[in-house]
Amino acid sequence: MKVLVITNDSSVFLKDGLCSAKEMFGGRVSEVRNFCNRLSKICDVSFSIISGRFGFVPGEYTIMPYDEITDTPEKYYELQERKDYAAMINFVSRPFDHVLVLVPKAMMAILLDNDAFSKKVIAVTGTEFREYFKERGWSWYPRSGARIGKANADMIVNELKDISKHP
Repeated sequence: MKVLVITNDSSVFLKDGLCSAKEMFGGRVSEVRNFCNRLSKICDVSFSIISGRFGFVPGEYTIMPYDEITDTPEKYYELQERKDYAAMINFVSRPFDHVLVLVPKAMMAILLDNDAFSKKVIAVTGTEFREYFKERGWSWYPRSGARIGKANADMIVNELKDISKHP
């Protein structure tokens, strides 16, 4: 089973120069990176970032620090207009079995409005999407503070373990 994990960037940069996108960010992105390491024990995982400068970036891509952090709904919309990250996600996610999305509610709204997903989605995001996800047979978990949260992380791991046993 292959899972594409998507989160947004952070204002906390761990490197001063060039490095892979998955190693560039600290802060709450560290929680996602650690979770990807945990997930890699049960499935193939590809980590990716929605970057304020570059748009959608696979985790292995080399990037540099920048000032254009996406930290408000207005910036999420501007970035979508400038880089069309939703279309990139739709294209890149096609070979994956599931897409795990860990983004703020305003960014999730953009992704849904722009048909970013062609696969089953598992998301940790705002409560207003619970019914939307349920109607599509997708999985939704509440976001409160952390990008994932320990309880959500445990439930997502269990869900993916179950899916891998019964595809």
